[in-house]
Amino acid sequence: MRPLIPAYLTVSIEPLPPVVVGDAVTLKCNFKTDGKMREIVWYRVTDGGTIKQKIFTFDAMFSTNFSHMENYRKREDLVYQSTVRLPEVRISDNGPYECHVGIYDRATREKVVLASGNIFLNVMAPPTSISVLAADTPAPFSRYQAQNFTLVCVVSGGKPAPLVYFKRDGEPIEATPLPEPPAGTGSWAPRNLLHRDLDDTKVPKSLAAEGEVGGGRLTATADPPRGLAAERDPVTETIPETVVSREFPRWVHVAEPIYYFRHTHAPVSDGTVEARATLTWTLNPQIDNEALFSCEVKHPALSMPMQSEVTLVAPKGPKITMTPTRARVGDTVRILVQGFQNEVFPEPLFTWTRVGSRLLDGSAEHDGKELVLERVPAELNGSMYRCTAQNPLGSTDTHTRLIVFENPNIPRGTEDSNGSLTGHCGFRLVLALTLTVILELT
Repeated sequence: MRPLIPAYLTVSIEPLPPVVVGDAVTLKCNFKTDGKMREIVWYRVTDGGTIKQKIFTFDAMFSTNFSHMENYRKREDLVYQSTVRLPEVRISDNGPYECHVGIYDRATREKVVLASGNIFLNVMAPPTSISVLAADTPAPFSRYQAQNFTLVCVVSGGKPAPLVYFKRDGEPIEATPLPEPPAGTGSWAPRNLLHRDLDDTKVPKSLAAEGEVGGGRLTATADPPRGLAAERDPVTETIPETVVSREFPRWVHVAEPIYYFRHTHAPVSDGTVEARATLTWTLNPQIDNEALFSCEVKHPALSMPMQSEVTLVAPKGPKITMTPTRARVGDTVRILVQGFQNEVFPEPLFTWTRVGSRLLDGSAEHDGKELVLERVPAELNGSMYRCTAQNPLGSTDTHTRLIVFENPNIPRGTEDSNGSLTGHCGFRLVLALTLTVILELT
């Protein structure tokens, strides 16, 4: 009697290229054997290999599909294929898969020969959103010193991390790459990229006179006076007659800006990656105003680049509304900036002041789009309010005058010094808007 030759078994899984979310995928397990089939089991491996989830099982004990292999004495090589189809893959399907095959040994039916193959299913996802933001805004306009400006491009929903780059007016930007910040330091941007001279063309006359008395005008190495770019005393200020020079300081006259680029990405719990790219340079309001910047994304799951655009624009022509249009003493008056004549980016900083005095609540200024005057007294008749809207590209001032008329339903002298009422009161209030737009643009 001739001894039985042990059965053999080889298993392999056909490789797959990366697939895109939503595709139909078929995993193919090929095995070659001359033994009798026992079982086929497919596993999905998770948690770094510690957990195997059974997704398909074939048990030959309950099937007659392999009855043609009953002749143990005849050595016959047979090739089989087991397939598992995923009709619509998701990000959660990403990961390793294993195909385990078992056959009966030719020498004894009590022994099972096992072999397995594995494959990593790489599931890609195209980015789902892209947006361009301005870092550290709203921020004021600065005429007296150079300031850095940073655009942030946020791309979400992609896997793997996309390639992100910036363009200006349709042309790719050549930027100096910056290293990623150390872990735990949060956001970081280069500071003091360029040091520029003090703009002596915009020094107030009083300061210029002091410079002359001291032996000449201010020099570039002199420390800039405190409050040079702001802080005029509102108590002594009269209804303004502002002269705006359109000559920009010397520091803005640079031929070509130097851009700095940084790209980071962070994993998200759903298996995708959030990418952030920053573009930083020293802002030049004279040439950067109305410049078109775009953030573009390339990704293997996209057939064409994805992009988002913003145009840097200084605020111009604020649209002011008052409610109620005819208010009475004791009513709450709301003065609101509803928009501009143009699309403004980045978001402006709004500051309200009262010309020649403090606001009704005693504060020197109020930040925000809306100024609320609660329980207006008759003393506000003729008062003027200034709204300054500014972003790093420029600023504009809008003045609104409030005129109060008598309301016969309220006796005179029923208000205290704070404008609150001691009885039922009312003055017919007519609000007249006098808008003076003062533009500091290029």
